Amino acid sequence: MKDVAKHADVSVSTVSYVLNNSGPVGASRRARVIEAVRALDYTPNESARNLKRRSASTIGLVVPDLANQFFALVTEGVERAAAERDVLVVLCAPEATERPISHHAKLLRSQRLDGVVYLSGIGTSPSLILELAQSGPVVLVDERISGFDLPAVVSDGRLGAREVASYVLGKGHKRLAIIGGPEALWTAEQRLAGYREAIAAAGLDREAVPELVGDYRMESGFSLAQQALSVPPKQRPTALLCANDLMAIGALEYCKSAGIRVPEDVSIAGFDDVPIASLLTPRLTTVSQPAREMGYQAATVLFEMLGEENNQPAHEPFPVTLQIRDSVAAPTSEK
Repeated sequence: MKDVAKHADVSVSTVSYVLNNSGPVGASRRARVIEAVRALDYTPNESARNLKRRSASTIGLVVPDLANQFFALVTEGVERAAAERDVLVVLCAPEATERPISHHAKLLRSQRLDGVVYLSGIGTSPSLILELAQSGPVVLVDERISGFDLPAVVSDGRLGAREVASYVLGKGHKRLAIIGGPEALWTAEQRLAGYREAIAAAGLDREAVPELVGDYRMESGFSLAQQALSVPPKQRPTALLCANDLMAIGALEYCKSAGIRVPEDVSIAGFDDVPIASLLTPRLTTVSQPAREMGYQAATVLFEMLGEENNQPAHEPFPVTLQIRDSVAAPTSEK
């Protein structure tokens, strides 16, 4: 700024007024400052400017990977909220690398981030959360973690699971199997609870419904569908309740490979409503949750904690919506 001021023959404070639009500057002096900025190819140091203003300049975003479209949409939401405030987002995807969690915690701390939005997605990492929380504010997305009093932006996954299970049961299915998410994950526990509530309300014996544990990846959906359906036709489930869309897609792929028709032989339901869900054959019945809005809200909550916001956004769970498509139908034996 001193170089710009010298080139334009004005004071440093005048340069600051022009760059930050924070004070009155005459037209001729403003023009000289702008010309000097262009001539010197000057770029303001955002970290220094924000430090002086006591505002955020860089936040971190931890996601497992971006192959899952739900994670990618959450990332878009965080990026949009940050872009509106001219804040840089540093992306970290621990599950997509061979590096240990401690490496990523050290890397994020070295960036001197103002705060972190954390999306666990496929399993909690308490050590990483603890290290990050000691360095600055942390906001969770689609997750709550026992033992950590951290703000969380979530949807009503329990209600969504109950509604999709009730829909499947209402079609006349009595033999079901659940392909759930990781046992340590709060979202997986909530969805499992919703499935169980619907099963109990339908008067079925919960013990007769297999509960298989997946990891929210397509491969586990494939292998667990194989496990559930590799029994004589009269014994196998007529419907699979999958705790996310990727596992439901894996289950669909197994059925295609095994010559099992969907939904004629077995119905399949997912959760998340990722963009590809409506493009599959058959189109996937699932539960929609607003991923972009959740990411945007999480970043907004973080900026609120950093003192960026005058108003406090609501932290209530986001509503979910049952999306009825083609992958669920009445069991053939009941038609």
